[in-house]
Amino acid sequence: MADVTSMKCACADCLCIVSLKDAIAKNGQYYCSEVCANGHVDGSGCGHTGCKCAAA
Repeated sequence: MADVTSMKCACADCLCIVSLKDAIAKNGQYYCSEVCANGHVDGSGCGHTGCKCAAA
């Protein structure tokens, strides 16, 4: 069986694939950035190219 090393950011609107070793872990979920992990409270996106997760 292969080990999972990356997955989609847990932010529903985010398109990022994040390495588990670099991810921000919060409440059992893995996020690409602190912004996604905190629910975009200030309205900004994660800032990764092509991702518009705060636009939703």
